[in-house]
Amino acid sequence: MKVDLSLAADRYAQRRERVFLLLAGLFLGTLGIINILGISRFIDLSFTFADFNIPMIIPIGVLPYPLTFLCTDIISEFYGKQRANGVVWVGLIVNLWILLIIWIAGYLPPHVPLDPVTSLPDIAHRDYAFYRIRNFTTGCVIGSMLAYLAAQLLDVHLFHFWKKVTNGKHLWLRNNASTLVSQLVDTTIVILATYYFSDGLPLTSESSVFSQIITLILCCYTFKAICALLDTIPFYLAVFGLCRYFGTNIKAITEKPLSFHSVSAAS
Repeated sequence: MKVDLSLAADRYAQRRERVFLLLAGLFLGTLGIINILGISRFIDLSFTFADFNIPMIIPIGVLPYPLTFLCTDIISEFYGKQRANGVVWVGLIVNLWILLIIWIAGYLPPHVPLDPVTSLPDIAHRDYAFYRIRNFTTGCVIGSMLAYLAAQLLDVHLFHFWKKVTNGKHLWLRNNASTLVSQLVDTTIVILATYYFSDGLPLTSESSVFSQIITLILCCYTFKAICALLDTIPFYLAVFGLCRYFGTNIKAITEKPLSFHSVSAAS
């Protein structure tokens, strides 16, 4: 009987480790995609409602970004604040690594003549796309690092604040209250940093720069907020499904975060 319990504990410990690696991998992989392709293209999802034109212009990097908050919320729920913050800091290292590789690649031979103003080669040059992405990535990573640390660490902090206040109840509250606030911070910093560091925003001369920046912030945040509200359903499904998969319950993980060690190994 004791051997059976030990084997079951080992099996659950392996499951916890596999799920953590999956969530961390999704988080870091999505983060890499966002920083490389983030503002390389803006898509127009504008629509008309009751004779009003509702602008919805967002960079493609915004599309997968809500997944990062869902991943950190699930990690926070099961593995605790320390592990969630650890993944966030690893993400910062990934940001810097991407930026380093892209800049080193730009200086390796053969030499490419760059315009001193735009830092780009001739548009017909085969490496034009690379240097265009490099310029975007630089601004995106600088803005992302500022926004990323502020927003993700705030998200983890607020998630655990609401978890403590509600005594582990009301999953929807801590999921949405933490994500909605942190994504507003993230969106504002990213848009402003992109404007100042990479000149990658699709601005025109038809209206003031300020009004266009505010519009972009509102567009991106509205999209993220809608996704945050919609991800309440997958968050609930993930929490209850993983509780079953891990052989635990909401009350248990509220009192003590999961570890990767089995009961037998810990003893």
